[in-house]
Amino acid sequence: MERFSTGIDELDKKLSGGYPGEKVILITGVAGSGKTIFGIHFLYRSCLEGKKCMMIATEETPEDILYQASLLGHDLKPYYESGQLIIERIFENRSERIGQTRVGFKPESFEIELPNLVELVPEDTECLVIDNVGVFALRISTRKLRDQLDGMNYLLRKKRCTTLLIMDEAAYNMSQQLAEYTAYGSIRLLVKENAYLGKMERYLNISKMRSTPISPDMSVFEITPEGIKIRESGGTELVD
Repeated sequence: MERFSTGIDELDKKLSGGYPGEKVILITGVAGSGKTIFGIHFLYRSCLEGKKCMMIATEETPEDILYQASLLGHDLKPYYESGQLIIERIFENRSERIGQTRVGFKPESFEIELPNLVELVPEDTECLVIDNVGVFALRISTRKLRDQLDGMNYLLRKKRCTTLLIMDEAAYNMSQQLAEYTAYGSIRLLVKENAYLGKMERYLNISKMRSTPISPDMSVFEITPEGIKIRESGGTELVD
């Protein structure tokens, strides 16, 4: 199976070379755990390797994404300007429609069916990040969400995209963790107290990755000016 680099060397080692190619991988976590940054790493490395990339951003503008990437030493701007990287302005379009609506506004009238997102993805796209898919799960039933996730994953596989679905922890739990069942792999990010050090730390758990031998142990990672750095597992105690 072809592997696509995560953009994080330590994580590539844990995943036998990277994310399984042409599959859908879920990344979940609380606010501030680094979900978007994992997406940025994936896009940056893929762009460096000459792949056609896309991000569907539901909560940030392209300018926000490019600026955040630059702070990590990952300059995505040249790829964005050349068209090798597309950042779809879903956030801006959604906000503009809400802002222009007057009396009688109904939030459900602005729902987008998850499978319809695939129509935005050009046929030659090799790497895709959807951040945050959780906004589509807020006003639909769990049964409908499961159907939509299955439909979207099927269409993405037909396009042969290697996809990161980023989902916030609140939506993940509200939807009874359905997204994890539909994805080929799942990585969960946490922010918890380290009892030994008496401070909060970020943790990574690879809860599922088909066709890949994985460890159930959690790994500590840091967000540095050079990006994400993962420390080796071992001797880590978490306080719930």
